[in-house]
Amino acid sequence: MIALWRAGTAVLIALSIAVASANAPSARGEERVRLPSTPSAATCQRSTFRVFIDVGHTIAVPGAFSARGVPEYEFNLHLAQDIDQALIDAGFDNTVLQLTNEPPPLGLFERAARANRLRADLFIAIHHDSVPDNLLKTWQYDGRQNHFNDQFPGYAIFVSYNNADRAGSLLFGKLLGEALQARGLGYTPHYTLSVMGRHRRELIDTGAGVYRYDALVVLYETHMPAVLLEAGSIVDRQEELQLASPERRASISAAVVTAVENFCAARPHRMAEQQKRYRPISRAAVFAR
Repeated sequence: MIALWRAGTAVLIALSIAVASANAPSARGEERVRLPSTPSAATCQRSTFRVFIDVGHTIAVPGAFSARGVPEYEFNLHLAQDIDQALIDAGFDNTVLQLTNEPPPLGLFERAARANRLRADLFIAIHHDSVPDNLLKTWQYDGRQNHFNDQFPGYAIFVSYNNADRAGSLLFGKLLGEALQARGLGYTPHYTLSVMGRHRRELIDTGAGVYRYDALVVLYETHMPAVLLEAGSIVDRQEELQLASPERRASISAAVVTAVENFCAARPHRMAEQQKRYRPISRAAVFAR
């Protein structure tokens, strides 16, 4: 989730401790999510299911910088575009891709308000992770001094208990984590450590890598299920290269599609409600102010 410590954005960032794994240590207060029994894809009305893909950060406030000096926003944009196209190819042609120019904090509220006005069924914020400045090391790359930390690779998924559809957020987070792991990707358990201080988070799904973070604006202001995906650490020099590759983006995109398919099929009553209020929109990306 790479929130920019230097720019002081409101989105979360942190240090991790290890390569993520499905066997991450359990945390107190884990909330179990019961999955529906074998949902049928036929129950999902893809053409009316609106997924709202939010590109984290802005050009002017780009988030953290990778080990090779690339702004997080570029990683977020490229991955979000690939996810958007993958969902369209899978039949979710009412997917919305949002890019925002408004900086935080107002820009964060505008992102959620935009999704609410469009009556989205699912909100997914796309980010990439970093670590606090005091954990960064210095190296020379391409003749310039850059910063890195190779200790903490892995994805993380965040939900807010203050979201209007907490159960839906938890369910989608679980489905997304399981889909990522099915493609060989692991989550980082570092947010559970006391060394994180005020940035420590509760691991509420130890199998899927889902964390609780109630104070994220884009998660608690949205009226639909919402998650924030930290796709991996761009200050880890090896994972940065992987995250920049079309192959890794394709793998993450495929995992998102699988999770959306399963989530859509698992909540047919929600789809019935959506049918009553469905309005098609332009396929162009949505720009907030």
